[in-house]
Amino acid sequence: MKYGYARVSTIVQDLEVQIQALQAEGYEVIYKERFTGTKTDRPEFNKGLETLQEGDTLVVTKLDRIARSAVEGIQTVKALFARGVKVHILNMGLVENTPTGRLIFNILSSFAEFERDMIVERTQEGKALAKQRDDFREGRPRKHSKQYRIA
Repeated sequence: MKYGYARVSTIVQDLEVQIQALQAEGYEVIYKERFTGTKTDRPEFNKGLETLQEGDTLVVTKLDRIARSAVEGIQTVKALFARGVKVHILNMGLVENTPTGRLIFNILSSFAEFERDMIVERTQEGKALAKQRDDFREGRPRKHSKQYRIA
């Protein structure tokens, strides 16, 4: 059987694009959650992993849905391969349990982690630069001014 997994990191993000992509591929059982990918204990993902049996396929839209670090992704896929579960990443294709397939997956996992680290680094640099301004305020800007606040 084929199982899909869709995840977004925050409550305000929309799962619909991922769900539609998985449904377009014919997947009916889709585990969905709004949970940060930086945590390894993702309830719906773990439930999906427990459900998978030999011959099943786990399908995600992108590599970073499985894991945020290369090590975590490699460990997860390796454990799935050991159980006879296939892994299909829609924007990459089927990850094969062959020396070449594992090599390609390891390289792409490393690039995904690198990309994430670069985003974090640029964000921190921008924040450090913004803190130098006199009018810097931590957090999101207010939607409404105090003038319109209802007591």
